[in-house]
Amino acid sequence: MEYTDKTLTCSDCGMAFTFSASEQEFFASKGFENEPRRCPDCRAAKKQQRYGNGYRQERQMHDAVCATCGQNCQVPFEPTNGRPVYCSDCYSPVRR
Repeated sequence: MEYTDKTLTCSDCGMAFTFSASEQEFFASKGFENEPRRCPDCRAAKKQQRYGNGYRQERQMHDAVCATCGQNCQVPFEPTNGRPVYCSDCYSPVRR
């Protein structure tokens, strides 16, 4: 199939942008059936809003005391009473 450049209107900012033939070919190769709704700038802004610096947001870490060695550590979940928490060094043998 032969593609030609298309002019589309961004659903966020209302500005016209070009959906190039090479982009259309790329979309088709990935199996995408819908045309982009946002211009490249609004797509980047939406991605930035969703992921921060382009990466997933950092997890909130919680302070805990390792049940094996007694050292202070941080874990990516909120410890609950009665459940042991292990530092990364002590968790490896427990995990196996």
